[in-house]
Amino acid sequence: MWETLIQNDKELFLFLNQMGSETFDDFWMFITHKFSAIPLYLALLFLSYKKFGLKATLVLVLTVALMITVTNGLADLFKHGIQRLRPCFDPEISDAVRLVKEYCGGKFSYFSAHASNTTAVAIFFGLLLKSKSRYIGIFLIVWAVLVAYSRIYIGVHFPLDVLSGSAIGVFFGWLFAKLYIFALHRLPV
Repeated sequence: MWETLIQNDKELFLFLNQMGSETFDDFWMFITHKFSAIPLYLALLFLSYKKFGLKATLVLVLTVALMITVTNGLADLFKHGIQRLRPCFDPEISDAVRLVKEYCGGKFSYFSAHASNTTAVAIFFGLLLKSKSRYIGIFLIVWAVLVAYSRIYIGVHFPLDVLSGSAIGVFFGWLFAKLYIFALHRLPV
């Protein structure tokens, strides 16, 4: 059963990855680049400041930093523990991978830290800012899905890598939002 799942994952990866074209490569490279989201992060910081004030926003920044540290660290732990090769290093399919980046990245791929971090941020802020507008949460989820898909498009992660990473991001985004709300009620005014 496990072998069938892995084989189907490889086939789905090749199908999705090979659908790409040079016309869209720059767009997906922009989406996947970690610094492309800086304007979004600044907007979320501003909205948080408007909603919660300075002291609570500083706690929020620390909470997000801790959340990213946890999801990123967990991704590294899984990558080195499971040791699933990235598509570009997998000898079974590496010749068929459409690698858009100049380099493949680390040797192992399970699970995607990009997908877990982005999804965690989307869920965290989506929950905290939902009273401002429900569209913020929808926008953030669409952004997280685009970032997750970009990892398949550029050739560095299998679909299960990004799905697992996204699921872990949902959990930690929800958990840290709850922890932040708990801490927020205990902050001295």
